[in-house]
Amino acid sequence: MQRDGKYIYCIIASDYDTNLGPIGVGGRGDLVSTIGFDGLCMVVSDHPISRFVVNPENMLAHQKVIEAAMKEFKSVLPIRFGTIAATPDEIRNLLYRRYSEFKELLRQFENKVELNVRGTWKNMVNIYKEIDHENAELGNINSELEMIEDKDIRNQKIIDAGNLVKAALIKKKQAETELIIDAFKRSVFEYKLNKTSSEAMFMNTAFLVNSGREVEFDNIMADLGNKFEGRSDFVYTAQLPIFNYIDLKIFPEKWEL
Repeated sequence: MQRDGKYIYCIIASDYDTNLGPIGVGGRGDLVSTIGFDGLCMVVSDHPISRFVVNPENMLAHQKVIEAAMKEFKSVLPIRFGTIAATPDEIRNLLYRRYSEFKELLRQFENKVELNVRGTWKNMVNIYKEIDHENAELGNINSELEMIEDKDIRNQKIIDAGNLVKAALIKKKQAETELIIDAFKRSVFEYKLNKTSSEAMFMNTAFLVNSGREVEFDNIMADLGNKFEGRSDFVYTAQLPIFNYIDLKIFPEKWEL
């Protein structure tokens, strides 16, 4: 029979036990509760120690539990997905040994949430036309291609043109992202740039925002939508755990160190 450990979701500051319901990772309906030490708690649920499945369902469940904790507590420190302790005593021991670190992080990120904004160009044909117009070197290569008969030279020129377009697209993404970020700078504490997932996506940015300023954020997004109407689409998330700003790693072999 598989022995259960304690799957860990996040750290909160609390002097009392919390019950978030049967929403634990793994699909068994495990109860999510807390294990604490001196005003610090880890939000946990039962889970087999040696049988953890990495799949979208478990990743979503992990996030949903953290979001449930965010509804009740002002500061929540996410723990990396897939972290399991063997016993409650191991958790209490960790809280004891890293007490000052966790307390300071909870203070630092109190009332902070993450909002992610993605910007996508609507018409890439127009974007590439802009690049052609803005890049004199690219225009020269295109003119030369019409007169080159040697196959190898022509192919090299095509490769050169492709590299220029790729570099110009990256530069255009950066410039347009900076314009959007400028609109938010007075309303956010910090921002982080994440990778874009397509040629058309020019920005993918995580903003650290004070909880309660969502209306202000909405208004800025509405202004940006009007300003870039016809050129760009913007999508942004509701409040998220601060995954881009906290990456707490807990290694089982170091629990007792």
